[in-house]
Amino acid sequence: MTVYDDKKIQNLVKKLTKNPKPKAEPGKTYDKTAPQRGGDDQEVEREKFFKEMKRREF
Repeated sequence: MTVYDDKKIQNLVKKLTKNPKPKAEPGKTYDKTAPQRGGDDQEVEREKFFKEMKRREF
């Protein structure tokens, strides 16, 4: 193998060993007719918290 081939192989190995980016979850839908996505426990708690904060006056 030539030096050029070795460099190509090293670059390919680096490229393949990188961690892929995680897929982002779709954003919140504001259309009431759209199907609701399943939320996790943290999301449910977060919504309760913000609804309560909206009711309070500062």
